[in-house]
Amino acid sequence: MPLQFSRTSQGAREARVLAVGGGKGGIGKTLLTANLGICFARSGMKVVLVDADLGGSNLHTCLGIEFPGVSLGDFVQRRVERMQDVIVDTGVDGLSLISGAQDFLGSANIKYTQKMRLLRQVCRLDTDLVLMDLGSGTSFNVLDFFLVSDLGLVMMVPEPTSLENSYRFIKSAFYRLLRHREKNQALRRVIEEAMEIRNPREIRTPYDLIRVVSQLDPTRGAQYLQWLQEFRPLLVINQVRNDEDRDLGQAVRLACRKYFGIDLDYLGHIAYDDAVWKAVRRRAPLLEASDVESELGRSLWTLAREVGRRLAAAPGRRRWEVAE
Repeated sequence: MPLQFSRTSQGAREARVLAVGGGKGGIGKTLLTANLGICFARSGMKVVLVDADLGGSNLHTCLGIEFPGVSLGDFVQRRVERMQDVIVDTGVDGLSLISGAQDFLGSANIKYTQKMRLLRQVCRLDTDLVLMDLGSGTSFNVLDFFLVSDLGLVMMVPEPTSLENSYRFIKSAFYRLLRHREKNQALRRVIEEAMEIRNPREIRTPYDLIRVVSQLDPTRGAQYLQWLQEFRPLLVINQVRNDEDRDLGQAVRLACRKYFGIDLDYLGHIAYDDAVWKAVRRRAPLLEASDVESELGRSLWTLAREVGRRLAAAPGRRRWEVAE
């Protein structure tokens, strides 16, 4: 099931970046990152996986390899200067790994200068595609990794806690995007207030924020509305067991549009299968260990094709200075 991709007319690679995030741990971000990487690598692309879950990296486990001798910890601590120097082979042709930092305290809370250096070099990796497995939650570091990518994918499972945390993640990512782009300090303070669950202006949704900003500066409010309409994360539902679970993706998409004004791009779902935990227990890549003609295998390849289409259609990477 090869995927189609294109190069420039000179044959040079133009690396694209996809980040896989979500508001909760244990929802399958690492599973999806690893197996999308395998799908693209099998289709002839040069792919680098980046374990950006700095506080709890385990992407190497899903690939069936030991924790590498070099990792992001070496890069962040400046034991090596180039991120290219911490790339290791995964055993899958065309697929490489940059493992997360496990070797120093505070790795999940890297400083602003460390984050900027890391983000710049991720975007400059010499490869066709970079897939980043993000940590859970809505810390600024997680959101910045999500926002610097060409495409940001939000993953959830059919559980109330995952649903609630995913809504929070999507809303927080949009607020963080606004803070990056806003230079006016008074409006920045309004955005920062909105990021608090309890705030004096009673801002609960992006629509509420835009209403408040429009009262202060109608032109800026109109700009925020345009950015809201352009903000379109991808959505995947994992561990789907029945028709009700399959329908959740469209339900979440409609709810986000109604209450947040955010038009999610629903990619599809991943079928529940015991092969997942069995592969992790065996420390073997899922698509190597399971039948690719199974419902699980087909759903992973379908998602890879959908991601490929959107990467091909996406404009060049959006760049903005990452705020402290």
